[in-house]
Amino acid sequence: MFLAGVTGALVVLGAIVFVPRLLHGDDTNQRAAPRSSASVRAAELPEGVRCAGAGCAGKDPEAMGCSGELARTTDRAAVGTRIVEVRYSEACGAAWARITQAGPGDTVTARAGGRTQRVTVEDTGDAYTRMLPVAGPGRTRACAEVGAGAKGCAGAD
Repeated sequence: MFLAGVTGALVVLGAIVFVPRLLHGDDTNQRAAPRSSASVRAAELPEGVRCAGAGCAGKDPEAMGCSGELARTTDRAAVGTRIVEVRYSEACGAAWARITQAGPGDTVTARAGGRTQRVTVEDTGDAYTRMLPVAGPGRTRACAEVGAGAKGCAGAD
């Protein structure tokens, strides 16, 4: 009688564990599929990085751990005394625009793949846009419009 109870409990436990996998499929084989750097799996992300590829769209590069040592400037241009840059993080598969030496009212815009992110500088210093998912460096355009109406861009056309 005891063995019948234990056997019944094991059958129920097995059903709880394995039936959902049979109905919804086990995703371990899907994870093994090769991907580009823009769609890195969360398990492969460097420590502190919280998004990759499309998951970074519209997010803050600093808050998501994509800036700092994980980012590089792929292109830059001077707009008056300001510098506009395209910043790219391979680890995150995303890019954004940054303006340095900016003044209040300056704007910086990032464009890639039909998407746009824009920010207006509120104080003197540096500012950057939210991220855009990109397949690689060289696919983003960063443009700035500064106080006196001067405009300039860096990066892809």
